[in-house]
Amino acid sequence: MQKNTVVFALVLGALGVAANVVLGTVVSSLKIPLLFLDTVGTIFIAAFLGPFWGALTGATTNVLLGIVTNPKDIPFALVNLVIGLIVGFVARKSGFGFVTAFWTGLVLAVIAPLIGTPIAVWIYGGLTGGGMDLIFAWLRQAGNSIFTAAFLPRIAGNLVDKVASALLVAALLQKLPQPLKSKVKNQIAQG
Repeated sequence: MQKNTVVFALVLGALGVAANVVLGTVVSSLKIPLLFLDTVGTIFIAAFLGPFWGALTGATTNVLLGIVTNPKDIPFALVNLVIGLIVGFVARKSGFGFVTAFWTGLVLAVIAPLIGTPIAVWIYGGLTGGGMDLIFAWLRQAGNSIFTAAFLPRIAGNLVDKVASALLVAALLQKLPQPLKSKVKNQIAQG
């Protein structure tokens, strides 16, 4: 890969990390239910530049958040890394139009909680201080296992969030100028 291509990818990746942090923080502070938007940057970079850059963007987001806000966010880098890999490989094989984005969002809505729930149970005992803790408490009181009580609310939130995030990225990618998309695609293919 040419030096200019790597610099371009690093700059875009940094913007992806910033998008994850800013969107995630804004949505969290607004307390919008079932929406996080904290992986939009990861999904965009993965769909645009490929799985390596998407995974790097995702993992970097959580490491940065762990350093700046809460070290317990660092293990969740695995979730964001896997999102980058999945989206990157899907986009490389099929492109990232609306139909592909929708189905990819559904896959992410299951995969992300499957990876994140054990981490949340291990680190936080299933409670994360969010709005879904009430559902978690209700499910635990109803006799469900800690994993089930932590997993089910995450599925609900991720169904909305990951599909919306993937569709938003598909819309953004459509708006990019074709010469830019072609140039990046050719440079990435050469690297």
